[in-house]
Amino acid sequence: MRFLLIHCRTYCSNAVISENLHIARYGRLGQIHNARQVFDGLREKNIVSWNSMVACYFQNNQPNEARNLFEQMPERSTVSWNGLISGYVKNRMVNEAREVFDKMPHRNVISWTAMIRGYVQEGLVSEAETLFLKMPERNVVSYTVMFGGLIQDNQIDKARELFNTMPVKDVVAWTSMVGGYCQTGRLAEARQLFDEMPEKNVFSWTTMISGYVQNNHVDVARKLFEVMPIKNEVSWTAMLNGYTQSGRMNEAMELFNAMPYKSVVSCNAMILGFSQNGDVDKARNIFNQTIEKDNATWSTMIKTYERHGFELEALRLFTSMQTQGVKPNFPSLISILSVCSNLANLDHGRQIHSQLVKNLCDTDVHVNSVLITMYVKCGNLVKAKIVFDKSPNKDIVMWNSMITGYSQHGLGEESLKLFDKLCSLSISPDDVTFIGVLSSCSYTGNINKGLEIFNSMKLKYSIDPKTEHYACMVDLLGRNGKLDEAMSLIKNMPMDPDAIIWGSLMGSCRIHMNLEMAEIAAKKVIELEPTNSGPYILLSNIYASKKKWCEVADVRKRMRLEKVKKSPGCSWIVIGKEVHMFRGGESENSSHVEYDLIIQMLEYLMGLIREAGYCPDGRFVLHDVDEEEKVHSLGYHSEKLAVAYGVLKVPKGIVIRVMKNLRVCGDCHSAIKLISKVVNREIVLRDANRFHHFKDGVCSCRDYW
Repeated sequence: MRFLLIHCRTYCSNAVISENLHIARYGRLGQIHNARQVFDGLREKNIVSWNSMVACYFQNNQPNEARNLFEQMPERSTVSWNGLISGYVKNRMVNEAREVFDKMPHRNVISWTAMIRGYVQEGLVSEAETLFLKMPERNVVSYTVMFGGLIQDNQIDKARELFNTMPVKDVVAWTSMVGGYCQTGRLAEARQLFDEMPEKNVFSWTTMISGYVQNNHVDVARKLFEVMPIKNEVSWTAMLNGYTQSGRMNEAMELFNAMPYKSVVSCNAMILGFSQNGDVDKARNIFNQTIEKDNATWSTMIKTYERHGFELEALRLFTSMQTQGVKPNFPSLISILSVCSNLANLDHGRQIHSQLVKNLCDTDVHVNSVLITMYVKCGNLVKAKIVFDKSPNKDIVMWNSMITGYSQHGLGEESLKLFDKLCSLSISPDDVTFIGVLSSCSYTGNINKGLEIFNSMKLKYSIDPKTEHYACMVDLLGRNGKLDEAMSLIKNMPMDPDAIIWGSLMGSCRIHMNLEMAEIAAKKVIELEPTNSGPYILLSNIYASKKKWCEVADVRKRMRLEKVKKSPGCSWIVIGKEVHMFRGGESENSSHVEYDLIIQMLEYLMGLIREAGYCPDGRFVLHDVDEEEKVHSLGYHSEKLAVAYGVLKVPKGIVIRVMKNLRVCGDCHSAIKLISKVVNREIVLRDANRFHHFKDGVCSCRDYW
């Protein structure tokens, strides 16, 4: 009988232990409901069962449920009270933790240490120190937590004093002190302490190597790395980071190839290093070689493409990421939003916006700024304004995005109204704000308002106008035909005019056909930026419009001699999720799968607008050819092809959105106005300078661009 009783007790005890382990396991997996079912099903609950369930609630960010269960416990040990303190600390509820600490019946060294850790974690180092000095007894963990807090607070000398008073120092304490010196750049003291260590583990060596790396002593780090007795994955990655962060990618690649195991962290470091070095292909090679990709691998490669102008590749990779079931993280979504902005891919941008809403990120100020920029660049000002209005916290970046957006879309009055509202709310505008409002005045030709705002910068807002603000004023005066006043402003600038200033003047000279001043401005731009094709092209355009073909030939010859290359004009349109690119010229687009249909539609549209009064403007053909050839050349400009494809593919009632990498030519501008009228479609064209909203034969720029 006695044997059976002992056996039964042993069995029950083992069963409870097993169930307690199940509770803890479910807690780690986040399956709090399953954990509670196991707990409630226990016929005999011991104190460990209660402690495990309380810990589960804390582990899953349910501190109130944890406290309620704690209050129901039939008995509590010091371990139970310590669990309550630690749980509150992990949930960043240090005040509640202190309340428990003060009322618990018995405290041990773990209780004190947990409370000190809570204060350190919240940056309340002085409170932690006060409590530490009251401790009746301390162990090595207490000391390490306390001087770790002092290091975190950059009180390195005080941390060293405490370190020196420690009766027993383990390897963790030594390593923490070495890391503290490294963190503040005191490498000589860190190395001295490192050399004095009675025993070192792999973490100690890695901390010293990382210290050298973080302070740009990569070669010293490598020497220490070479004599390191045992290296682990973290050690290799720390050394690799030294090379990647300093741009020494050849040495990084050599080390990477020598690594016994290439972790995903090391692969990510290589991708980022090549990205920062501009080696996109090499970054992609490493990406392809990475067997186990994590979220950071995908987001780093997407960011690489976005940063270096490979927007289509970024979109394809993002699509591949989703196809493989990888949930995009915050950086990936922000990168793709930027890509959508650059490509004006509104549909894709809307989908990313939806994901941000689902992830509850749509109240973040940075996210909303990026969203506003995306909608502005995609030509949807209404949606941009909705995001702006819904944002509870608006920083100056958001105001600037909206003010500049109205400006770029030719809505100068709305831009100025928003600027006035900004000022009425006592929000201080910055230099970017003034670029936006001055551009609005320039685009709308509002000289008086522009001069008033420009003069108020210094007098009212204590902001010294920069080169960009002078460029806006030169553009404002020049566009209105006041070229002499613009030149006078340039001559009286407090700083040397840069290429942007002279480029603004040159653009105005093109509008008003002032060849003499254009030649002066072009010469200045070429001196400042000899490889910039812009001034050559503008000058060539002006000569061509005046039929000075010899001068055109001279400009082109000089470009060849100086090896200056013109950026080829291209336009694109997004249909569904696919970006369709078009280049100027009939033969350039023959590879498009629907080329014949596009040409048929273009010829049909050109016929309709001729009946409506369109006459090709040969001034925009920059070669000495006969009139018939000029008309043929004008017909195949990239923006016309993109618009024709839009009419062909975009359903009626949906806005046709086209982008161009250069300024839209005057003939295409006239043609698209008439196309919008004859087919009764709204067309939005974003060129290098601004947006053009075509509807019913009228453009939002009022032919002033």
